[in-house]
Amino acid sequence: MTAPWIAAQLRQLLAQRGHAWLLHGPSGLGQYKLALSLAQAWLCDRPSPDGACGACDSCHQVAVRSHTDLAVLMPETVMMELEWPLSEKAQADIDDKKRKPSREIRVDAMRDALEFAQRTSGRGRGKVVLVHPAERMNQVTANALLKTLEEPPGDVRFVLATEAAHQLLPTIRSRCLGHALDWPAADQAASWLQEEGVPAPAAAGLLKAAGAGPRTPCACTASAWTRKPGPSGPRRWFGATRCCWPTGARRSWSRACKSSATTCWRCNPGPRRAFSSPPTCHRRVPSPP
Repeated sequence: MTAPWIAAQLRQLLAQRGHAWLLHGPSGLGQYKLALSLAQAWLCDRPSPDGACGACDSCHQVAVRSHTDLAVLMPETVMMELEWPLSEKAQADIDDKKRKPSREIRVDAMRDALEFAQRTSGRGRGKVVLVHPAERMNQVTANALLKTLEEPPGDVRFVLATEAAHQLLPTIRSRCLGHALDWPAADQAASWLQEEGVPAPAAAGLLKAAGAGPRTPCACTASAWTRKPGPSGPRRWFGATRCCWPTGARRSWSRACKSSATTCWRCNPGPRRAFSSPPTCHRRVPSPP
């Protein structure tokens, strides 16, 4: 289900022209979802001002991750998490244990995408290159993209999604139309979280813990905290199996729930510990029951 603030921004973007968009904003606002919805609407056989129809053959190909006119550039770790297929060579190297999945967007993948952009559209609706998260491009990869952004082929469009636009090359930012994602109202975000299965009593606390970014806590469960005895001494609080912090954009934060139920990984970067009392934290997660 598309969040209402994402749907409103999608209509706004589709009403404008541009061959390259940079969608940026803090974590949890839905950059990837908006970028994919925009790409799907561009490629849709029966698009509307509200976006893709969701029922045509093109939309089906996007849904099953096999569209012939869509190139997705992501770190291999993110692609595996979001269930996008890797290239045959990359998959073979990883399966044969020759290397680990890359945490950056590899320059080889960028070159393949730029070669893809030079080819003729297979369905006649143009071609789209989606880059997420764009800040994971190293300098060589970013320079390879820059050359195509300066002189784009006639029927290809680019959409870059990022949570750290300041880390991109200034030349890339200047060649893209920027769109800062809107913050939804607190009641709108809480209502959407409830529709996604988050219990109403927990929604407000999870939003606050995530810095008001509604897409971050949507994967959290209602039983976000459990109480277990510590290795020795008094009972201590431990986070449960799922955490309120993003599990892809910040590569270490996914371990926050195993480290402490009351402090984020940024505030507690050391070894895993349990606290008998809540420590001070600038971004607190909901207190255990």
